[in-house]
Amino acid sequence: MSVAAPIIDRTAFIEFTARPPSALANIRTVTLRELRDAVCSRWFALYTLAFLGLGLAVSSVSAAAAGGVGLAGFGRTTAGLLNLVLLIVPLIALGAGAGAVASDRERGMLPYLLSQPIARWELLLGKYLGLLFAIVACVLLGLGGCAGILAWRGEATSPSGIVGLALLSVALAASMLSVGVLISVFARRASVAVGSSIFAWLVLVFGTDLGLMAGTIAFKLRIETLLLLAIANPLQVFKMWSLSTIDASLDVLGPVGLYAQDTIGDRLPWLFGAILLAWVVVPLAIAMIGFSRRSPV
Repeated sequence: MSVAAPIIDRTAFIEFTARPPSALANIRTVTLRELRDAVCSRWFALYTLAFLGLGLAVSSVSAAAAGGVGLAGFGRTTAGLLNLVLLIVPLIALGAGAGAVASDRERGMLPYLLSQPIARWELLLGKYLGLLFAIVACVLLGLGGCAGILAWRGEATSPSGIVGLALLSVALAASMLSVGVLISVFARRASVAVGSSIFAWLVLVFGTDLGLMAGTIAFKLRIETLLLLAIANPLQVFKMWSLSTIDASLDVLGPVGLYAQDTIGDRLPWLFGAILLAWVVVPLAIAMIGFSRRSPV
């Protein structure tokens, strides 16, 4: 007596044996979602227009200070844009990173996301990359629009200067976004995360030239200690690196700049790059460890 072969539903078999999404696919899905949400939000358009408008305003002020009328060339505007980037880009990145996890936790959406077949580090990395791409687009549109308007008006522009400033601005944004994500992971509410990010921004901004001068006067710090404090601040590293890329002497930063130039010399770009990379990797790694151990609610 023969036994009939079982009838196999090939569709069900394929679905049963199908592999779960890979880590790369999960990261790409979350990245595209975060990027779409960020680009469609109001803050993206607001910050882009503000960055472009302030860049043109800085150019006009530079031209007036030089005795000209209208817009100054991009080479003359670079020094003013350095301070503009130094203030705006960290604020954008810290604010965006602060809402990456805390806002989903507060809205109750984080448990739903983690119920999907996705690892926690994949979700966090995807959020980070999506926000980073949005911030990079915001910065590049602002700087590129400013340079385009200057070129359209026939002003002398420096392509190498704007490219260098844009790349360093992206590096600064990546480091500050890591800090913002770290704050967001350990904050229970979005309002607490945003407030903490603004406080971190104030500390870092105060820790540049103003903080170094105050420390020198109050505590009589040695020049070696001042240099260590300077290169520990990513904003100060960005400023020093930007000045060195536009062939400006670091003596404009006072004794710290002169000491760095004399003691480190041609190795300064490597040192600056390593410090900014550490500010990207270390906070993000700590955020991933904390996110893997904390409750989603």
